[in-house]
Amino acid sequence: MIWPAPAKINLFLHIVGRRPDGLHLLQTAFQFLDYGDELRFGVTDDGRIIRTHELPGVSEAADLSLRAARLLRDATGHRRGAAVTLTKRLPAGGGLGGGSSDAATTLIALNEIWGTGLAVDELAALGLQLGADVPVFVRGQAAWAEGVGEVLTAIEVPESWYVVVAPPVHVATAEVFAEFASQRQLTPYTPARTIRDLREGHGKNDLEPLVRRRYPEVERAFELLAPHGRPRMTGSGGCVFLDIADVEQGRRIVAGLPAEFTGFVARAMNKHPLFQRGVRA
Repeated sequence: MIWPAPAKINLFLHIVGRRPDGLHLLQTAFQFLDYGDELRFGVTDDGRIIRTHELPGVSEAADLSLRAARLLRDATGHRRGAAVTLTKRLPAGGGLGGGSSDAATTLIALNEIWGTGLAVDELAALGLQLGADVPVFVRGQAAWAEGVGEVLTAIEVPESWYVVVAPPVHVATAEVFAEFASQRQLTPYTPARTIRDLREGHGKNDLEPLVRRRYPEVERAFELLAPHGRPRMTGSGGCVFLDIADVEQGRRIVAGLPAEFTGFVARAMNKHPLFQRGVRA
């Protein structure tokens, strides 16, 4: 069985403050895309958590799928293991949530395969230990998010078509937030807004100007999409997305990209594809 791990986009990203521990307080809206990574799982009797092949640039210690599997096993006391096969399509450092989505799908899948029986709230709490974006994938619904991204309110927003362009660069999230913090006098926090503001189109990505200055490849992605509309950056990563009329327009845009850029066309989804299988109620 193939288990999907879809991409997400941030329809906007506001930084509204900072906690005493240094983590930034956010307001954002997550929506899924019908494009992403895929995972397969085999059960092992010896309790080992392994992957069936290497992932370029991702060590086993940093592999969020393996970390999620081990976290679930340790939390439940389950004695069997898993062999994880990950087909990677989402670029690292792109702001599409690839690693977080992989982790969430691993938690959901192995909870079912192993029969560990954790409720969604319990899985989301485990996921939060792996990253602030993991709970939204576990809960599987488009969401308005606050806190560090873990306080979620389900929303329904238009399921538009998008073209997504990935520049040839890995954007380092920690470095971006650190630079944002260092420039705080020049970049004040955005006042907190409401879900109604989102519906009225009042939203931007507070990290976008910084990333565009820091990474010329991201700036170039904006230049490539600008003739077709108003491009936006997702999350703290380098991928840039644009509303389009239909899939054919998106394909034409992707076909015209320079060779060093990659892109894809996707439809937004308010529900994780596992909902369609009845895995999530």
